[in-house]
Amino acid sequence: MNQITYDLLTTICERCGGRCCFYAKPPLTEERTSVLLENGMTSDDILFQNYRKLDCKSTGFCVGYQDGRCTIHHVKPETCVAGPFTFKVSGDMLEIRIRQERICDLARFLNNNPEVYREQYELALQNITSLLKALPPEELSEASKAWRGSTDVVATIPLAEALSSDNMN
Repeated sequence: MNQITYDLLTTICERCGGRCCFYAKPPLTEERTSVLLENGMTSDDILFQNYRKLDCKSTGFCVGYQDGRCTIHHVKPETCVAGPFTFKVSGDMLEIRIRQERICDLARFLNNNPEVYREQYELALQNITSLLKALPPEELSEASKAWRGSTDVVATIPLAEALSSDNMN
């Protein structure tokens, strides 16, 4: 993705007021946890309730969200990089989902721009499968139970295929 497109997507994302960051508790791998701690997060910012995840402040926003921006944008969790795509594991299938346009301007933009959609989908799939491979099975199971909000399924992939493939295309 070129820098102009990346900057445009970032601008669209930042204009929404953090809807994805509200009560978001993205799952964290051990590696991502270390990276976040090295970049200013504290152990109080990370919860372990069935799986490792970022906490939310009393306002309901992610601990990384402040003054209308993501303060950890350069090291944010895989599911945040994947946005507006997300995932759910149902049995032996991986569902790739996208936020509904009525709540996500970025999803609306992607749906109207097929080439950019494809690029972001590929980036999302890469980050999601990387996350799934790195999470212990019991944490993956628990993270998959997390609420996905208003999303639509855009792809269904056998979980074994997603976990064994180095490059899902």
